[in-house]
Amino acid sequence: MSEARKGVYRPDLGAGLFVLLLGLLGLWQAYVIPVSPLYAQVGPTAIPYVVAGGLLLIGAGLTAVALRGGWSAAMEDVVEAPPSNWRALAFLAAGLLANLALIDWLGFVIAATVQFTLVCAAFGSRRLLRDIVTGLAVTLGAYLFFSRVLSVNIGAGILEGLI
Repeated sequence: MSEARKGVYRPDLGAGLFVLLLGLLGLWQAYVIPVSPLYAQVGPTAIPYVVAGGLLLIGAGLTAVALRGGWSAAMEDVVEAPPSNWRALAFLAAGLLANLALIDWLGFVIAATVQFTLVCAAFGSRRLLRDIVTGLAVTLGAYLFFSRVLSVNIGAGILEGLI
């Protein structure tokens, strides 16, 4: 189609409305989280409300662009999509499955480090040691933030017990 397309492009509108729906679902789920009266300022609903608000803003923006003709018109000129990268998809799936299998047994830090390393491999990284060290630093920082600052237990395990 031409760049001067007018009117609503339904697939783009559907995507925008879907993201809006996800934002509304997130708001509802944040609202039903039980909050203890012990929380004076920031409670367990703060981040879900921020994420839901972000989804609502993105969904509203996508819907507005779709109503003005859509954003995917430029993509229609592409003749052929590149072939699927099944190796990368396998690494991503392995990362998710590894996290699910290891988090209860070894804890958040080790499980998320393994997942981080597998995702790096999915994106083509060939530096295993660097990926492990970076993943360990990021996940350890996230664990310490959640456990020490927010007082939220996100899966203590072997490594967390040593801290």
